[in-house]
Amino acid sequence: MSDEQNEPVPLDDRAPAPWPSVDAPARERRAGLTLVAVFLAAQLVMVAASVVVLLAFGTGDPALLEDGLLLALLVVPTSVGAVVAVLGVARLGSGPKAGRARRELAVRWNGRDIGIGVAFGLGGLVLTLPAAALWAAWVGDEQATSAVGDVFAGRELGPVAAAVTFLVVWLVAPLGEEVLFRGVLWRALEHWRWNRWVVFAVTSLAFSFAHLELLRTPLLLVLSIPIGLARLFTGNLLASVVAHQVNNFLPAVALLLATTGALP
Repeated sequence: MSDEQNEPVPLDDRAPAPWPSVDAPARERRAGLTLVAVFLAAQLVMVAASVVVLLAFGTGDPALLEDGLLLALLVVPTSVGAVVAVLGVARLGSGPKAGRARRELAVRWNGRDIGIGVAFGLGGLVLTLPAAALWAAWVGDEQATSAVGDVFAGRELGPVAAAVTFLVVWLVAPLGEEVLFRGVLWRALEHWRWNRWVVFAVTSLAFSFAHLELLRTPLLLVLSIPIGLARLFTGNLLASVVAHQVNNFLPAVALLLATTGALP
């Protein structure tokens, strides 16, 4: 071997040392915090959208709105909040940009998971229907209605408005709420490496309290159990969406019958 090969390489000619890799736990903490911020931003947008709809039509009482405007109050806040959440996750979520929102929100088109969601939704009715009856007996019939039920109480809608209300309560509202609570918030807590049962409990509590119906909070917590379990056991947001929609079907039918005059 020649003397040139044995000579040390001058310090200035050496390749620069690579930057240390980002600490994975710190990266996950930041990712979780980012998604919590997205979740809170979507919640604020929902509140702001509700205020805008009410102010735009000159009343703070939803019961005084005309049918179309009342439907706007029912549809717009949840829909806009869910869209903000999905866009926020797509822009700020972790991982490769391609498919980021679908991956972060755990959206997978899987027939087995959808079937599990249906099963949890139907099985949940066995739990929630008696719970709702007991709750109504406890608080009294006058206090047993939801905020949506109170708004539509005694109101008869046209066929189109009644059908739209039915579809929103049955399909749209559960989709929007699941994107927020068992999509964005759930994933944020997963980034923080929380135990999955703790994630289930926290998101169920957040869902129950976020309705701002303190008297109904215990019932909402019971209603959220089968929905959260569908998400927990499948790891698929669509399973909890379907379970929630199955759970909302009977209330949506009752509202449809009431607003078309088929029920007293």
